[in-house]
Amino acid sequence: MTRLNPASGSVNPAASLSALWAYLEPALDHILKSPTNDPNGKAPAIDVGFYSGIHSACYNYFTSQNEAANLTSRTGNISITSGADIYDRLDKYFATAARELVLGMPHDDSDLIHYILPCFHRYSAGAQSIHRLLSYVNRHYVKRAVDEDRGWLCLGDILESVTKTITSEDTRAQISQKFRERKAEELKKWRVVDGESDEASVSAEACAEAASTPDRVVPILSLAHRRFRIEFIEPLLASPKIKANSKVKHRVPRNTGSGPPIPKGRLGRSVKHLLESQEFAEGDRITLVMELAMMLRAVGVRTDHPLRKKLDKFVSAC
Repeated sequence: MTRLNPASGSVNPAASLSALWAYLEPALDHILKSPTNDPNGKAPAIDVGFYSGIHSACYNYFTSQNEAANLTSRTGNISITSGADIYDRLDKYFATAARELVLGMPHDDSDLIHYILPCFHRYSAGAQSIHRLLSYVNRHYVKRAVDEDRGWLCLGDILESVTKTITSEDTRAQISQKFRERKAEELKKWRVVDGESDEASVSAEACAEAASTPDRVVPILSLAHRRFRIEFIEPLLASPKIKANSKVKHRVPRNTGSGPPIPKGRLGRSVKHLLESQEFAEGDRITLVMELAMMLRAVGVRTDHPLRKKLDKFVSAC
C-alpha cells in the first residue's frame, strides 16, 4: 500500500489555521479518498514521520492558541475559540466529501444499495483513521466541549424530565445519578440494555452522537458519520419535491396495482426492490439488508424511522 509523505516546506504548520489546514488536507484526502484494495477494508496509510508531524502540529497549534488567549483574557475561558476553528473546518471537509459521493450515484434505484454500501464502508474506514490521527482534537476540544454541556446530550435536553424527580433533599451525587439514568434511557433507544458490554455501550453512544444536530460537538468519527447522514442519506430518504409539469430525474413511479404503496424516497424504493426482487439469492439479500441496517444505525437514523423499522423487522426474522 502506498504511503503518503509530507510535502516539504518552510512554513510552520502551527503558525495559523490556514497553515495547519494546508499541512493536514493532503493527509485527509489520502486517507478518505484514495483508492484502496486492502482486503480488510483499511484506509490508506500515511508515512510514520508525517503521522508524527501532524500530531506535533496539532499540539503546537492548540498550545499557541491557549497562550494567545491567556494573554488577552483575564477569565481564562478559552474553550469557545481554542479548537473550534479546526473542528468547524473538519465538519465542512466531511460535508464536502459526502456531497462528492452523491455526485457518483447511479440513476437506477435498483443499483443504489450496491453503490451506497461500498461508499459508506470506504468513507467510514477513512473517518476512523482520521479520528485516530487527530486524537488531540478529540482530547483537547471535543472532550472540553462535552464537559461544558455542548455534547450530543445537553443539560437542557433532559432538564425537564429530571427536575420532576429532584427534591430539596437530594444531594449533588443523587442529582448526578439521575442525569446518568436519563442518559441511559436515551442510549436504550440505540439498543443498549443493562448487562451489555462496554463495547456495545460505546457503539450506542457513537450512534446517538451521529444522530445529533450539527450544533452539537461530537468526536471526529461521529462528526463524519453525522455529515454522511445529513448530506448523503437524508436526501435519499426524503420525498422529491415535484412542481407541476416538471421533469424530475427520479420521479416516483405510480402504483398501478393493488399492492402496498411505493415508497417515495429513492432509498425506500431501492430497499423495496431488494426485499421483493427475485434477482437476489436469499443469502445475498440477507447480507445486504443487515449491512444497510447497520449503516443506517451508525450514521444516526433513528429506530422509529419507517425504513429502519422495515429493515430491523427483516433482520430479526432471519
